[in-house]
Amino acid sequence: MLQFQVDENRCVLCGLCATDCPVKVIDLKTGVPRISAEKEMSCIKCQHCLAICPHAALSILGRDPEESVTLAHNYPAPNNLEVLMKGRRSVRQYQDENLEAGLIERLLGVARHAPTGINMDGVQFTVIDNKEKLHTFREETYASLASLVEANQLPQERAMYASFVKLWQEKGIDVLFRNAPHLVVTSAPKKCSTPEVDSIIALTYFELFAQSMGVGTLWDGLLEWAIDELVPDLKLSLGVPEDHLFGYVMIFGKPAIEYKRTIAKGPANVVTFSG
Repeated sequence: MLQFQVDENRCVLCGLCATDCPVKVIDLKTGVPRISAEKEMSCIKCQHCLAICPHAALSILGRDPEESVTLAHNYPAPNNLEVLMKGRRSVRQYQDENLEAGLIERLLGVARHAPTGINMDGVQFTVIDNKEKLHTFREETYASLASLVEANQLPQERAMYASFVKLWQEKGIDVLFRNAPHLVVTSAPKKCSTPEVDSIIALTYFELFAQSMGVGTLWDGLLEWAIDELVPDLKLSLGVPEDHLFGYVMIFGKPAIEYKRTIAKGPANVVTFSG
């Protein structure tokens, strides 16, 4: 049930909810907005109707509009957002301590608002939330890779992993995890319309909010290859469902370094359509 409800004392019959509905399931035939029973299955649960109502008169999916944050005067200043986006850096040095559980929960709570294809909302966040658990997973990862090295089963294009294993075994140098205390993996059901894209967008949301909270992140391509290509059993260890398409891996934690400024880049590579 959609639990689509309209407070008639607040509704001014402006029709914005019906006009903005992506799948046009809201009608005003009776004056007050409604969704007929036969159209409920077509609703994609985007909550545009709740978000656009100027008088907080509309509720759907049991969501109380009064509990939402109003957008007016609450967006970040454009200059500040620009600095955040230009100033974010990949962090490869981390402090040896866990983030607070509440902070990790908040980061994930924001990231789950990332858009998904047809609003299917299927992204799963698989998280290692403390350094002790990550240590266990790191040992399993390097041991599994070492087995591939010993059996001479590394693909030629991934031969560099032999050196990663050697550095870890002989010197304790952690190329894959960078000694980060936490890890998050995104995945989504293969039946979703855009599972891989959805997963990447979700991590982008996670990263930008994390940076704003003083949390360092790294898009960990080396670890992604290790888990998704070389040792797929690691996905089972993480609890990634078999029917999911693996998205990407991000390590995160409290940085051991502090960047002071944005960098300079040339102009964007832009092609303007001339038709």
